[in-house]
Amino acid sequence: MMRPTVLVGRALSVALALVLLASPVLAAPARLLFDVGRNKLITADSVDTLRQPASLTKLMTLYLTFEALRDGRLHWNDRITLSANAESMPPYKFAIGAGKTITVREAVNGMIVISANDAAVAMAEHLGGDVQTFARTMTATARRLGMTSTTFLNPTGLTDPKHLTTARDMATLALALMRDFPDQFPLFSQKYIVFRGMKLRGHNFVMNRVPAVDGMKTGYTSASGYSVVTSAKRGNTRLIGVIIGADSAEERDKTMAAMIEAHLPAPAPGTPPDLRLRDIKGHVPLPRPQPHRGEGTRR
Repeated sequence: MMRPTVLVGRALSVALALVLLASPVLAAPARLLFDVGRNKLITADSVDTLRQPASLTKLMTLYLTFEALRDGRLHWNDRITLSANAESMPPYKFAIGAGKTITVREAVNGMIVISANDAAVAMAEHLGGDVQTFARTMTATARRLGMTSTTFLNPTGLTDPKHLTTARDMATLALALMRDFPDQFPLFSQKYIVFRGMKLRGHNFVMNRVPAVDGMKTGYTSASGYSVVTSAKRGNTRLIGVIIGADSAEERDKTMAAMIEAHLPAPAPGTPPDLRLRDIKGHVPLPRPQPHRGEGTRR
């Protein structure tokens, strides 16, 4: 007969194994830095590894929103309804109640600054009829833009094991937003919004670390880790940075700031004018690094 201590020890071992299996095990973060003007990848660590994007997903929800605005299917002052499904989303969100309405402008600013999940779902339902149909449009648009590895299953980025992207694809999407919607791109630089008398602060603290950073989007879930897509410009240099899967917000922000500062030129007299957003053409999809002679491509 087995001793009680042995039985307890085995039970603890089994329990620990189950906990480890149930817990998300994150690989090393994916890191990418791209020089837009030179069409050159500067940093490329695990850029083609499939990862869950968390709220970086909302960059595509916003892309489709901007498309609808451009095409006249949507207007900034249109009102969209927060359904019971939208209201049921976990924070961050506006949380004003099912059946209430928000303007398109409020929805856009909410998605950018506080990553409002209810606004993302309401927009998906408004444009697509339902979340599933909108998600299929998201994936189809990703393919059209050159995002070859991405599959979207929802407009928020809430965890789904089949909702996946890569750092390369997220950089491609960031470039497409800059190129196709230069008038809307400055919205990504907002550090806070005022929503019906409430000042709501954002989460993109990389903008506080590096003055040259002019926006984009953060994301986090326990399954994806801490992520960010960042744009920065100084002089005639514009950089796009992506980190997916950092262990903490501090690590994510510190790493991104260091990558950007290391590759931005120091301001100098006679520096050419800033590379304008309207000048960004032909950089999608991003180039793939070429292996050195005699070496195979890393995977």
